[in-house]
Amino acid sequence: MKLSVVIPAYNEEESISETLRALYQTLAKYGIDHEICVTNDNSRDNTLAVLQGLQTEIPSLVVFTNPGPNGFGYAVRYGLERFSGDCVAVFMADMSDDPEDLVKYYYKMRDTGTDAVFGSRWQKGGKVVDYPALKKVINRVANLIIRLMMNTRYDDTTNAFKLYRRETMEGIKPFLSPHFNLTVELPLKAMVRGYSYEVVPNSWTNRKYGESKLKIKEMGSRYFFILLYCLIEKHFSQGDFLKKTAKPVVEVSR
Repeated sequence: MKLSVVIPAYNEEESISETLRALYQTLAKYGIDHEICVTNDNSRDNTLAVLQGLQTEIPSLVVFTNPGPNGFGYAVRYGLERFSGDCVAVFMADMSDDPEDLVKYYYKMRDTGTDAVFGSRWQKGGKVVDYPALKKVINRVANLIIRLMMNTRYDDTTNAFKLYRRETMEGIKPFLSPHFNLTVELPLKAMVRGYSYEVVPNSWTNRKYGESKLKIKEMGSRYFFILLYCLIEKHFSQGDFLKKTAKPVVEVSR
């Protein structure tokens, strides 16, 4: 099962080398067939030059440049339209996600046959390091609202770090979100459309360099839009988008 890792990168020249080296070394250590797809989202710093230099060091590194429109969601979608693996994970460029957790996701998917693997930073075994207090409060309130409205027990929908089978990713298209609300759109559509998922505790560590690209003031209405969209699909689509299961072939003797 080939693993693709999609990483959006905007002005990440200080973080991207450490992230990619750690990710590659971890996946190589476990002998996991993989590709690392980084989408340079028209960075204004030296991110692209750093990526091009790393290609000689990391043989599984594939570099895309998103010509526009730009934004976190657009950059992720650019990679999701171009990966070649049997499954695909969304991973952050700032080393906030742990490559060892990705290995756990991969083995969980392989061993259970599930359609997706979702991380949870808040369940037993998960952890956060240097998580800003205000951001934590907003995160927990937002996820509580999602749980109540969508009637789900999963408690970390806004966590971008998830793994999907190729068939699952194809089944939740078309994508709507141009920004960070894509992190909510992908798992909610998978749930609503009947794809199975397992939850694995994961860790999150605040970035060492640069600043977060997530602007909370700008995202509230966008998250709410996607939440309402998925809620409407769940209750009013008449199952038109549900996961299609193969029907058994019945042979008729003559």
